[in-house]
Amino acid sequence: MLLQLVSDEEAAGRASEVMALVKDHLETDDPRRVRLARRLRSIISGEISPSDRDLMVRALDAAYNALDDELARVRSLRNILWTATFLVLLGAAGLAVYGWFFPQSLSMCFTPKVNPGDTSGIDVVCPTAEYPNEKVGTPASSLAQQRDILTVEIAGLAGAALTVIASLRHIRGTDAPYMLPLASAVLKFPTGALSAFLGLLLIRGAFVPGLSDLDSRAQVLGWAAAFGAAQHLVTRLVDDRAQMTLSEVGRTTDVMIDPERAAVREHSVLGGTGAPGPPTAFQDGAGPHEGPQEGTHEGERADEGADGSRPRAGP
Repeated sequence: MLLQLVSDEEAAGRASEVMALVKDHLETDDPRRVRLARRLRSIISGEISPSDRDLMVRALDAAYNALDDELARVRSLRNILWTATFLVLLGAAGLAVYGWFFPQSLSMCFTPKVNPGDTSGIDVVCPTAEYPNEKVGTPASSLAQQRDILTVEIAGLAGAALTVIASLRHIRGTDAPYMLPLASAVLKFPTGALSAFLGLLLIRGAFVPGLSDLDSRAQVLGWAAAFGAAQHLVTRLVDDRAQMTLSEVGRTTDVMIDPERAAVREHSVLGGTGAPGPPTAFQDGAGPHEGPQEGTHEGERADEGADGSRPRAGP
């Protein structure tokens, strides 16, 4: 609206700012960007017409709409990450509560070094306590404590915290109004707690060969922390996606030029008798006023004689 109300001099002074914003947010083959690039020198020199002013308004409006779309994608991904964090946290908290009231159903206890025919007793190792020389045949799950699953999840959360600190070196600052890197980092904490529980559950079920017998409480907590840090194998994909989304704000991607958009990039010889020349694609939306073509036209004018004719080459 301001561009429609200001004087021609002020509109010409704002033309470069409008072009910079258009280049940041519109594709290189966008018709409004190409046409504005062709008319930019004339507008800056003061030769601005009502159609040029309307072109500036439409191009600026399209750039702002593109910026809104880019920020909407950032906001949508931010909301998805916070929702996923809440759901994973809800699942980890639900496991801890269930283990508190029913510790035997989700037992994290192990019975290392059980030999057939040994009547001297067995050792039972749990995340919160160790029970040596228990009666042979005693189920390990009967010695599970209410705090076992909660302890395992805390160890996994500690392992996840290390990966968050390590991932900070890859996080770059952004001028986007949404804390997307923070949402990506917070997701690692409940994911680490959940992966620690699942990892120990797989070990207890002898899913991993050679890791079915953990000899001490320290080993149980150590493996829980290791599985908590291992969540980075999954959440790093989320980090990459977050960084990619942030990098797309203010940086347009080159798209394939279709025939309709390519038509506006044809450079016709105005005022001449010849037929229009072949389509000329100007890189990054630049018009004929930019690039080496300007020097070519200046050289041609320098070669012309005083009467406007070109000198002939020698025999």
